[in-house]
Amino acid sequence: MTESAAREAPARGIDKAGIVIAALLAAVALVLVYDANQIPATTMYGMGPQVTPVVIAIGLGILALANLIDAVRGNLPPRESADPVAVLLILVGLALLIAIIGFGGGFIPATTTLFVTTSAAFGRRAFVTDLIIGVVLTTLIYVAFDRLLTLSLPAGPLERLL
Repeated sequence: MTESAAREAPARGIDKAGIVIAALLAAVALVLVYDANQIPATTMYGMGPQVTPVVIAIGLGILALANLIDAVRGNLPPRESADPVAVLLILVGLALLIAIIGFGGGFIPATTTLFVTTSAAFGRRAFVTDLIIGVVLTTLIYVAFDRLLTLSLPAGPLERLL
């Protein structure tokens, strides 16, 4: 199909899934604005901690509006089929991340687990290599955030050794 023929092709009609996605984006933006307004003001002048969530909410609102316009016009690209096994692997990885942190396992094992399950979901089958890569990367991330930036990350037995 030539470029001119692609421009003249009729729209596919209203994309209902695109409208749902636009509504969800707008809902997240509204929640961010509401939560930002619940943060107590700690500065007498200038910008406080409320600014960043509002800026992100504005971006999400613009994205929601653009998505809505494209959905109504039928301009959204066709979606690819989802691999349910890959989606399930990522969801299992997220559930394990929450469980490991919740039971005091710490940031490094939890995030390594998510890394390994996500790479498996994308088709990689080198589990031992991914485990090593995950441990190295998440340890570097932990050290950078916890020690250098002094941000508190969930600490488990492994993190206490550092």
